[in-house]
Amino acid sequence: MFFRIKTLVQKELRTLLRDPQSARLLIGIVILQLVLFPFAATMEVKNNTLAVFNQDSGARSAELIQRFSQAAAFSDLLYVNSQAEIEALIDAQKALLAIRFPVDFSRNLAAGSPSTLQALLDGRRSNSSQIAFSYVQQMVIGYLAEQGVPVMAVNKSQLVVRHWYNPNLNYKWFIVPTLIVLITTIGTLIVTALSVAREREQGTFEQLLVSPLTPGMIMVGKALPAAIVAFIQATIILIGAIFFYRIPFQGSLLLLYGAMGVFVLSLVGCGLFISSLCRTQQQAFLGVFGFIVPAILLCGFTAPIENMPDWMQIIARGNPLSHFLVIVQGIFLKGMGAADVGRRVLPLLAIAAVTLTAATLIFHRKAT
Repeated sequence: MFFRIKTLVQKELRTLLRDPQSARLLIGIVILQLVLFPFAATMEVKNNTLAVFNQDSGARSAELIQRFSQAAAFSDLLYVNSQAEIEALIDAQKALLAIRFPVDFSRNLAAGSPSTLQALLDGRRSNSSQIAFSYVQQMVIGYLAEQGVPVMAVNKSQLVVRHWYNPNLNYKWFIVPTLIVLITTIGTLIVTALSVAREREQGTFEQLLVSPLTPGMIMVGKALPAAIVAFIQATIILIGAIFFYRIPFQGSLLLLYGAMGVFVLSLVGCGLFISSLCRTQQQAFLGVFGFIVPAILLCGFTAPIENMPDWMQIIARGNPLSHFLVIVQGIFLKGMGAADVGRRVLPLLAIAAVTLTAATLIFHRKAT
């Protein structure tokens, strides 16, 4: 039995590597994503444009504007002379937000009276504009405190903030480990889903069925090459994360690869299920694409699962990516222990059991 499975695995790997372009694509796309993705998918807000409408001629507004110009969030300040210019800049997305100083801003501060600044934000980029506004707000509060201007009691309180597991809030510490989840998902599903569809398309599926291999052996032989590809891709990302991006690895490699094996098993089940329903590689590829997009959206990468509606959270619990994402980030950044990893692996085992069983039943039915 093992010799037959080994022969099928070798045949699948030869088919996969026969085309050098496919082999380069499977590895090259990992390196490309590892280099580009952490910089392109930045969650930092910087190098934006701030529009300033200063109707005040005093020194206080000029000092505050000088602070704005030195902030990393803004690479350019645009001075405007009317509200209409602000509207035009934000409408054309040439400014992320605008600050308007009233004519009595400096005079009111000198007299110890409250003064109001108006902030206009681009709601189309709500997340970035809110973060940039918080930077502006902190600069204004800090400046007022230095000038001895009374502020709200909450702003006078001392709040000491410590960020656990990512003390400098380096977004790459979140993005790069996540690539292990995303890239292995894409690689595993594509290799697995195209395998059976390729046999049907090339007319060799019937030859496979009349071979001494049982449907279960065929499933295993189709699954192992995808698992090998996934582990190679994950290892490349792991090496890049530790040695290129200098992200500390706090946990156990054994736990990470063990959990990854179960995760890949669940993906193999999904890929074989898709492949069993398709007759051509094009159909299989479209099926993979139809699975990957909602799986990524529902894994907690783009938005926290807790922020989703209750019915969508139920769907997310059946998503293997949502469980493995927590495992990868937990092992990487906080050294998640075996007990916590085990609790996250159990749902992956359940998902793998369901998908592999469904794929095997469909495959067996079509084989007979």
